[in-house]
Amino acid sequence: MTVVSPTPDTIARLRDEFGAELAAAETDRALQAVRDRYLARKGGVIAALMKAVAAAAPEARPALGKLTNDLKTDIEARVADKRAALDASRAPAGAVDVTLPGRLTPLGHRHPLTVVRDQMEDIFTRMGFAIVEGPEVEDEWHCFDALNMPAEHPARDMQDTLYLATPMPGDSYARPDAAGGHGDKDVRTLLRTHTSSMQIRYMQAHTPPIRIVVPGRVYRRDDLDLTHTPAFSQVEGLVVGEGISLADLKGTLTAFARDMFGPRSRLRFRPSFFPYTEPSAEVDISCWKCDGDGCAMCKRSGWLEILGCGMVHPAVFESVGYDAERYTGFAWGMGIERVAILRYQVEDIRLFYENDLRFLEQFPY
Repeated sequence: MTVVSPTPDTIARLRDEFGAELAAAETDRALQAVRDRYLARKGGVIAALMKAVAAAAPEARPALGKLTNDLKTDIEARVADKRAALDASRAPAGAVDVTLPGRLTPLGHRHPLTVVRDQMEDIFTRMGFAIVEGPEVEDEWHCFDALNMPAEHPARDMQDTLYLATPMPGDSYARPDAAGGHGDKDVRTLLRTHTSSMQIRYMQAHTPPIRIVVPGRVYRRDDLDLTHTPAFSQVEGLVVGEGISLADLKGTLTAFARDMFGPRSRLRFRPSFFPYTEPSAEVDISCWKCDGDGCAMCKRSGWLEILGCGMVHPAVFESVGYDAERYTGFAWGMGIERVAILRYQVEDIRLFYENDLRFLEQFPY
């Protein structure tokens, strides 16, 4: 930088300009820029001013040199003071700046399967059902025999049961004997294949009328694929009393479907077979995406399979000591994952278990 004809007025003007620039420097970078502008050895204002003083008339050099040195000293001192002030204004390392806006802590929410289960339980409790739960480790009698599936029954093979290596003592799980006690044999135990086993336990401990739903985890020897998983959740329902009819079953399930999937939902009952119900039916729900007209979701049929149901088989009542001539009842079972898949139009059941937040965060909670 070249300063032409240095004079006391020129030096005073530079002092004022420096003061204004220093006052405007509020960051370390801005302060360093001001310091370099005035104190840099090459191209700085002071360096250029000293060269101009050296070229001035001999009689003027002492006075101009003193003014220039005083200006340099003043600039160095004021830059140092400014840097100290900036350092003092900064918060120490790790300190919290209370003037910054607060940061919201991200909150988790319920899993979509939990949301669906809670909604199902809420619907049935409003209908007067009690929610009961039971053990996931069961014995063969409660899981099969009492449900009209003896050892040789072919339906037993359909369950693809996961048996446990260690049997449980018969005095806690074996079928009651004629004297009301329990046998002393060890019985084979398993991971329950359906929550219907809890229906047996509940009927053993209670007399009609009964109105319960049993949600819980069940296990099958299935491969993990788009629609199957070896561990999934079911909701079983049971109603027992005098004069219970198939019309009561249809009315209950229709009310549930319309509450869960919308008031325009329709049900279709197709004859089927389950050992523990007679008659038995598979139930389809009208596709709410196309309202039954047919679309890709329902494979152009207008219907979506949702559950199995039927009237309780008299043999089941005999297993728990109920008078099959006096009492009738109905039962149904549906998978929570199945309802979630239909409700949210999810194509792969594995997505519910992979814990991918990009997927889970899409659902209402």
